[in-house]
Amino acid sequence: MINVTDRAVDHLRALLAEQPAASGKGLRVEVVKGGCSGMQYEMSLDEPRQSDAVVQRGEVSFLIAADSADFLRDATLDFEDGLSGAGFRIVNPNAARTCGCGTSFEPAHPA
Repeated sequence: MINVTDRAVDHLRALLAEQPAASGKGLRVEVVKGGCSGMQYEMSLDEPRQSDAVVQRGEVSFLIAADSADFLRDATLDFEDGLSGAGFRIVNPNAARTCGCGTSFEPAHPA
């Protein structure tokens, strides 16, 4: 399963607090075809689906789409706020190669 840092938890908590309509939602993390390297990460606030793997940290949930779980196994989801921008970032040991954009990767083992 994916590892989630305290910074990611804190930022998701703050995001959900800013949006009253987000009650019951979590951060959906998916891997889809596309991007510079063949696969890319997509994240959005969403309702849990029955097929999701859920990482619960306190009162916030991280929703891992079922078809993305193998690509994200043992990956770490973090939140960074630096000179190059702010956002959720994934450090993925399953990536053979990543792109400079930070959201695209080539899987070490094809799906």
